[in-house]
Parts: sequence; structure tokens; C-alpha cells
Amino acid sequence: MSFSAAEITDAYAAFHDRVAGFVASRDWHGYADLFTPDATYVEHAMGTFVGREEIRAWAVRTMGSYPGRVMTGFPVSWQVVDPDEGRLVCEVRNPMPDPGDGTLLEEPNITIMTYAGDGLFSREEDVYNPLRFHALAVRWARLAVAHGHPDAEADDVRAFLEKFDR
Repeated sequence: MSFSAAEITDAYAAFHDRVAGFVASRDWHGYADLFTPDATYVEHAMGTFVGREEIRAWAVRTMGSYPGRVMTGFPVSWQVVDPDEGRLVCEVRNPMPDPGDGTLLEEPNITIMTYAGDGLFSREEDVYNPLRFHALAVRWARLAVAHGHPDAEADDVRAFLEKFDR
């Protein structure tokens, strides 16, 4: 099935608006509902998730714990659409909040979305360097602890940091 570039672009804009709501509420249960029931989510460091329930479990677990839960949003730097393949490819920024000293910390990823129609996507693949994301998470946690950032007091941040500051 073929979709217009405008339909794919509009569907991803709506998808992105819903994601902003999940970030604000910190409730990621509805994320999987943006996909078809048989969708595939490819996350290179954590695995491949098939179907809404696997995607939902991954999203709730990952975005409900550090570092995912403190990311402030996922702004898109650029995007291109291939209507013949039903795909949208974009660079997504992953900013962390100010750790208390004004430092801006973020890492980008490339996201490949496959559109299925009716506002739903059948596949998402996030391509990034997990070592750079890990270094970002360690650096943010160290700075946040040093500057008394409220999120640095959370058990998951302290447990994460303890693994690297022995």
C-alpha cells in the first residue's frame, strides 16, 4: 500500500505529539497503542520487541527508570520521508535536564519509522551508539549528584551510579 508523504509526515507529527504527552505524564502505557498490533520495535542495545504488549512492557520499563525517565523530550532535528516505502527517517535528540550546573547533555539517534496507515506505525528502529548513551547517563548522574539535582536522589540513579563509581 502506498501513502503520501503528507500523510506519513502528519501521522508522525501526531505520534510525536503523543510522545510529548508521555514524557510530561511519565506514563508510557499508551505508547504501544501508536503501533499496529503486530508491530516490531528494534532497539539495538535492548533487543527486538514484537507486538504491542512487548513494546508496551519495554517502553514502561525503560522510560520509567533511569536514564529514560529523566529525558526531557525527543525533539526532531531533521526528517525525510520515502512515500514509496512508507518510511520516515529522522534524527531525534535525547536531551537530559540541566544537572544543576547549566551543562547541556544529549545524544542523538536515527529513527526509522514504517507507516501502516490509519495513523499507526508497523515498525520503529532506533539506531545509535549505546556506548555514547551510557557515557551520557554516567556523566549526567555524576553531575546531578554533585549539584544536588532532585532526580539524582532517586534510587535508580544512585544504583546506576554505584555500578561505575566503585
